[in-house]
Amino acid sequence: MRKKRFSVEQMIGILKQAEVGVPVAVVIRKAGISEQTFYRWKAKYAGLEVDQVRQMAQLQEENLRLKQLVAELTLDKAMLQDVLSKKW
Repeated sequence: MRKKRFSVEQMIGILKQAEVGVPVAVVIRKAGISEQTFYRWKAKYAGLEVDQVRQMAQLQEENLRLKQLVAELTLDKAMLQDVLSKKW
């Protein structure tokens, strides 16, 4: 997995510069990113603060963990029902 070049704080700082009124071309040139990257960040982080982004990431990780737990429990339940339904 690639290492990220920019932290969440840096991404939001770059987006805030554009919100203040600095032209997007100047912002992306100064940051050394592509226009596509800028607009992808904008779609993902627009209007959010750093703590909100971190909380969102934490909730997504917790959601993933809970989904995996539910899948494992569903599989266990199906196996137990299969074993119990067989007639010995």
